[in-house]
Amino acid sequence: MIKAIIFDMDGVLFDTENFYFKRRETFLGSKGISVKHLPPKYFIGGRMDQFWENILGDKIANYDTKALEAEYTAYKNTHRPAYDELVFADARRVLATLTAKGIILALASNSAREDIEDALEKSGLKQYFTHILSGSEFAEGKPNPAIYNAACEKLGFAKKDIVIIEDSPKGIQAGVAAGVRVLAIRDKVFGADQSKADVLIDNLTEVLQFVENEKHNSSI
Repeated sequence: MIKAIIFDMDGVLFDTENFYFKRRETFLGSKGISVKHLPPKYFIGGRMDQFWENILGDKIANYDTKALEAEYTAYKNTHRPAYDELVFADARRVLATLTAKGIILALASNSAREDIEDALEKSGLKQYFTHILSGSEFAEGKPNPAIYNAACEKLGFAKKDIVIIEDSPKGIQAGVAAGVRVLAIRDKVFGADQSKADVLIDNLTEVLQFVENEKHNSSI
């Protein structure tokens, strides 16, 4: 029986991936850096420190990537998404229903802590999460499983009683590497490879049915 669920944030609770791509492209373009050679799906679920080598290629030695990251962080702070408008329509209802069923919820995102807090505060979703983890607080972000292992430890349940809700290949890989079942919300925009997920679902509402099916199967 499922006792806890760990949610990714972007692409799972918020329809932000396209906004992030355009914001990143605009910032880098202002620095004379193009990302036209990389498909949008490459960036899904990742951190900027994971991208520089492929963005800059053999020109990477010409740039101070730490300084660029600092500039981009400042740029992000003045170009924030309207999280309250980008939250998926069924997110609040699903989180409220799961909480009412006694399922403990955690959030584990590669995003910076300030971005996570901003998103959850503006959308009113923060109240549903017992634990909130940011990938920026780990030496390596997803696909490294560290953030999901830490979330499981905080939850205190056996991994067989926990599921992860993801969308990105990096996030799916991290969840699988942590030894937790992964439900992935089917990507219908970027063509991301989600083949490593245990189950593909079309929306968050289907998480409720999955939980009910698990409860029924455990009682047989």
